[in-house]
Amino acid sequence: MKVLITGGSGFIGQALCRTLIAAQHQPLVVSRSPEKAAKALPVGVIARARVADFADEAPEAIINLAGEPIAEGRWTEAKKKALIESRVNITREVVDFCSRQEQPPATLISASAVGYYGDQGSRDVTEQTTPHDEFAHQLCKRWEAEAQRAESLGVRVAILRIGLVLDAGGGMLTKTAPIFKLGLGGKLGNGQQYMPWIHRNDMVGMILFLLERDDLSGAFNASAPNPVTNAEFTRELGRALKRPAVLPAPALALKLVFGEMSRLLLTGAKMLPARMEQAGYPFEYRQLDRALTDIFRA
Repeated sequence: MKVLITGGSGFIGQALCRTLIAAQHQPLVVSRSPEKAAKALPVGVIARARVADFADEAPEAIINLAGEPIAEGRWTEAKKKALIESRVNITREVVDFCSRQEQPPATLISASAVGYYGDQGSRDVTEQTTPHDEFAHQLCKRWEAEAQRAESLGVRVAILRIGLVLDAGGGMLTKTAPIFKLGLGGKLGNGQQYMPWIHRNDMVGMILFLLERDDLSGAFNASAPNPVTNAEFTRELGRALKRPAVLPAPALALKLVFGEMSRLLLTGAKMLPARMEQAGYPFEYRQLDRALTDIFRA
């Protein structure tokens, strides 16, 4: 199967390309720097600069992962605009690409994020939970709506609301693990905010699961079945690294440094993969302690 991937040279995309190649699929990666991307990806991946550059390949599926990192720096108005445009514009390109194909791709799997739900406190959050209206929700809502336009073209659309993706070599652990290794790690604020997480292996597994299951569409929570609070995450990360985790970051300090973006650090959602479990996805990593042990054992 020819699979067009935006964001294919990123943290999730690289692992996805390796898995697709191993399964004898053909990844077609959109990257602003195709030559650089090709060096980071497995042999056999085709990388080009724009979605439109793959018109002659007639991909059978599209996986849309592109988007500027959201948890970096303060959310100025310019930053908010860039965050929205980086997601909405590439998704619009993808849907427009589908509309121009004589035979549109059968499937579009498009990323979204746990931020869709906004701050949900300690209540269980499934795909049916009413979101809290704040910037992260508005961003994800527009992102998802753009992808869902492909349904009118006869394309099956699946949305993945992604939690924190964990593995070595990238993602949030690249930033946090070095701090914990120095013995400087600790909870954020009061530590009671939930952090839905997913191992990168399961993230890739979910994408392949949705590629193969043509009976599945709509929104899916992409997280492990056992979300943890920030305090629990901190404790488990310290244990996996054999380091203390006793230096908390006060909420006031985070707010002063990061402004509105601090909400990503100080609020959360106890997101549960209700639809994935109902569909029978076989999680490899259900518990955080096992996931972290395996990641740092490598």
